Amino acid sequence: MDELISLSNATLDQLSVARPHYDRSALTPGIVHIGVGNFHRAHQAWYLHRLMQANQAHDWAIIGAGVRPYDAAMREKLLKQDCLTTLIELDPTNVSAEVVGSMIDYLPIEEGNAPLIRQMADPAIHIVSMTVTESGYYIDPVTKGFDGGHADLVHDAANTKAPRTAFGAIVAALRLRRDAGQLPFTCQSCDNLQGNGDILRQTVVSLARMSDPDLADWIDANATFPNSMVDCIAPATGPGELALAAGFGIKDTAVVTHESFRQWVIEDAFCAGRPDWAAVGATFSDDVHAFETMKIRILNAGHQIVANVGEVLGIETISDCMAHPAILAFFGKVQRTEIAPTVAPVPNKTPAEYIDLIEARFSNPKIVDTTRRVAFDGSARHPGFVLPILRDQLTAGRSVEGLALVEALWARMCAGTREDGSAIKANDPLWDQLNTVALAAKERPMAWLEQTSIYGDLLEASAFSEAFSNSLAAIWSDGCEAALLNYAENERGRAVG
Repeated sequence: MDELISLSNATLDQLSVARPHYDRSALTPGIVHIGVGNFHRAHQAWYLHRLMQANQAHDWAIIGAGVRPYDAAMREKLLKQDCLTTLIELDPTNVSAEVVGSMIDYLPIEEGNAPLIRQMADPAIHIVSMTVTESGYYIDPVTKGFDGGHADLVHDAANTKAPRTAFGAIVAALRLRRDAGQLPFTCQSCDNLQGNGDILRQTVVSLARMSDPDLADWIDANATFPNSMVDCIAPATGPGELALAAGFGIKDTAVVTHESFRQWVIEDAFCAGRPDWAAVGATFSDDVHAFETMKIRILNAGHQIVANVGEVLGIETISDCMAHPAILAFFGKVQRTEIAPTVAPVPNKTPAEYIDLIEARFSNPKIVDTTRRVAFDGSARHPGFVLPILRDQLTAGRSVEGLALVEALWARMCAGTREDGSAIKANDPLWDQLNTVALAAKERPMAWLEQTSIYGDLLEASAFSEAFSNSLAAIWSDGCEAALLNYAENERGRAVG
């Protein structure tokens, strides 16, 4: 094989794949993005890159940022290649690559976040966006309220000039802008949270109120926090992904693979302007909620349907889970009988059509999305994605048998062993607690539902608690596959009405 070309501005013309044809040296920043993971580079950065390719938005380039020590590793990788990323699209019938150049710098990771605060305070920055995971917003999983007692936030309220969190840094930057007589920037969440903009507003304004009520009022009145729905499967990068880049002759230590599907639905609420993302396929809508409900309930909850049982059965990828007949039958029935009734149609898409789309996307064998990645952080994802559906089904008097089985499979996974006896490594910020309770629930299933920080009062809903208890007992006595098949073949789970 010919020697690989190390990705950089200097080598772009040597590449045989699509690449920026705009002058990257002339780009100026307009966006700071906090949390530069694979999803951001395959999604938001790609939309902006497409605009730049059309000779637009050259004053909207992205400056990357992070607030945790582990972000330094990604910073180092990207700076060595001039913040370029190779995106490899894994369509079931074709593999293609392009190099994206919409990010131009990555701020130093420092305790106290001074570089980040300084950059966000620059009036040239019009948007501060973020992907910090569903669990990163300091919200109570049951009440969805602001968790102001968290040690990180208590620290930030007492150390306003040297905060620990992204939100503390945002508050500090907005304080500097207010004090200088400048306008605020738009705060844009790109995480999989229903009402993600509203939640981001809650976190930022509430944190500001802990130290400076007048600043909190100014932010609330002048800054904007648009809700959005984001969607594109972008698996973690490992040796296989690096090898795919090498197959195109490129040495890229931060390559990103992704599926051919992308969707971005955004509320048009930007206090300091925005790029024309609609020109490259994004949708601006006054009803983001309907789109995000469909996506979160069918795709994100759907991931939890298959990933937890996949871990217990030792199935490594989501596409392999979908190739397992019992898991596929389980997925299809829960979706069509217990999730679809809680989802309204959106323009050009019914819930049934969207389920078919997600089933096909999850089944794409070229997307090596691990069950472990998808099952991570269940203590945030189940309350965020699954339990709201369950509550709606209970309120409507419809079946929750399949959703109870989803929760029982999560409890089984958290017991920490697979059915073949191998260990499941810690995979949740609350793993020690979950593991202890899951082992207790093997003998007394209700112990799992007594975790009120996750389930609230759902223990008292007998239709759910009884179905959960029966499912968990069946899983431990007969195995996961038998429990799945029993549910899939049982007519009682059929949708009502």
